[in-house]
Amino acid sequence: MNAIAPVPFVDLACQWAEIRDATLPEIDALFASSAFVLGPWVARFEREIADYLGVRHAVGVGSGTAALHIAFAAAGIGPGDRVLVPAHTFIGSIWGLLYLGAEPVLCDVDARTGLLDLDDAARRMAPRTRAILPVHLYGRAMDMDEVGAFAREHGLMVIEDAAQAIGARHGGRRVGGIGDLGCFSFYPGKNLGAAGEAGLIATDDAALADRARALRNHAQTETYVHGELGFNERMDGLQALVLGHKLPHLERWTAHRRAQAARYAAAFADLPLVLPAPGGDHVFHLFTVLTPHRDALRADLARMNIQSGLHYKVPLHRQPCLRDHAMDRDSFPVTDRIARETLSLPLYAGMPDAQQARVISAVRHFFSRGIS
Repeated sequence: MNAIAPVPFVDLACQWAEIRDATLPEIDALFASSAFVLGPWVARFEREIADYLGVRHAVGVGSGTAALHIAFAAAGIGPGDRVLVPAHTFIGSIWGLLYLGAEPVLCDVDARTGLLDLDDAARRMAPRTRAILPVHLYGRAMDMDEVGAFAREHGLMVIEDAAQAIGARHGGRRVGGIGDLGCFSFYPGKNLGAAGEAGLIATDDAALADRARALRNHAQTETYVHGELGFNERMDGLQALVLGHKLPHLERWTAHRRAQAARYAAAFADLPLVLPAPGGDHVFHLFTVLTPHRDALRADLARMNIQSGLHYKVPLHRQPCLRDHAMDRDSFPVTDRIARETLSLPLYAGMPDAQQARVISAVRHFFSRGIS
């Protein structure tokens, strides 16, 4: 048995320690008022997060996946419509399209950033392409000026997947608040994480916001009157309460993530690793490296009781659930390479320096054996 204390991939207890004393009395108040679904805590958090994101409307929902599903539905995307999405992303980016009978059009990604390759997207344009989904993967902001120009050229809506990138900016504006709609996940391990599942839709468009609010609540136009097919995807009051207490800490926690990422980058600069590309605003939800020796490195870290992650080892075009979708599965070479070589190292707000030093030492030791 390995007696060395583990280096966890993420440890959320340190966040709870910071907010516990202020949060527990409000939890008592929430239970006393039975404001479990939507209610005043959700309304307050929606106002606070809208102000933080710089948008007019924020709609709290049950998860990041629900945010995307409802955003696509609110945008009018339905059966037969096509939406451009990167092949290298979490599958939650496309579930909503499949639920609605729309077609996710997978595109390869940029070799430098791992984000959607707009040149490849242009080659995959076809009739009934309605929208583009830029994914700000790992916390890196995509160039939304380029996305906006592409969307205007092709007459597309822009729906941002900012599930991993809350707080990142492009051109002075926070991602998720730049396109027609922006979607966030507050899964516990995210940079701003709830105590369970929660998500958010952000927009400046009042009509889209109103439709999203209706759709999350069974599409009710008034109590027990339903104007269309709706969903039960309301945000819980408890999740909004926790998120509201965490939000004031987010910028400081993000600064800590960036400092950890800079430390990794400096420590690994001379190693045969592909590090996160410089430039672009990045909030480092994940710190990923690329190496053809990924599996051996991961096994070596595990032997030293250091956890790591694979984001994502099976790309979308090779997922079993998409095998019946027409596509050339060999037309995503960059995505395939990233899937083979990517490794996510431990990084989280509150991670002790001593833990990070162990990760650095272990990675350097692995490559000191002449692996290149």
